[in-house]
Amino acid sequence: MFLAVSESKVFDSITFSLSALLVVALALVHLYCGKLRFLDRIPRSRWLSVASGVSVAYVFVHLLPDLNARQEVFTKINALNFVENHVYLIALFGLTIFYGLERVAKRSRQYNAKSGKDIAEIGVFWLHIASFALYNGLIGYLLLHREEPGIYSLLFFSIAMGLHFVVNDYGLRQHHKHIYHKIGRWILAAAIIVGWVIGTRVNISEAAIAVLFAFLAGGIILNVLKEELPEERESRFWAFALGAIAYAVLLLVTL
Repeated sequence: MFLAVSESKVFDSITFSLSALLVVALALVHLYCGKLRFLDRIPRSRWLSVASGVSVAYVFVHLLPDLNARQEVFTKINALNFVENHVYLIALFGLTIFYGLERVAKRSRQYNAKSGKDIAEIGVFWLHIASFALYNGLIGYLLLHREEPGIYSLLFFSIAMGLHFVVNDYGLRQHHKHIYHKIGRWILAAAIIVGWVIGTRVNISEAAIAVLFAFLAGGIILNVLKEELPEERESRFWAFALGAIAYAVLLLVTL
């Protein structure tokens, strides 16, 4: 028993150290992916479509099945017994929230375009940044409190989220231009680290973890599809499909 406990502590220490490195790497994605000029073009870069495919594959192949397996956690909470499929309703709520944010930003850009400014209003910028800061903080927290523990789970989660950040960063730059580069990216990068630091100090219940992951799943699906579906983006279907299929196969074989 003593040996098993010692090995567990070493493993936890390794996972913790790796998560610290990965949270810094995720923060750097927001700070530096704007320098990847090959992403900023029409037709949409195939690499953005691949990144989108990877993110969606992670949700459907790993995240949602794990949440479904933990559905019984919600049935034990009397306050939620009147609702069926709680996890998916929370995912729907996450999707709806980010859809609303996207509509607000698009309408703001369309309004400003009449005066020759292809940028959202400053109030919309701060609404967007505040929302995505919470979103990034949630991801930083979940680096330490995933549904499935272990190094492989941590790596696959981090890869999917890193590519997802590339997609989000591109969309936010389109809406907010220079002010996002000057201020927004720094706030979002810091939010990831803050979320991770909170995760080192605060443990929440299994039911609450399931709620957070469900909300994240809905947010990822919407934030990916809003970038891929608009006709004017001229997205690359085959690149998206390749990213989704390849990562799905990798998840099924490894986890």
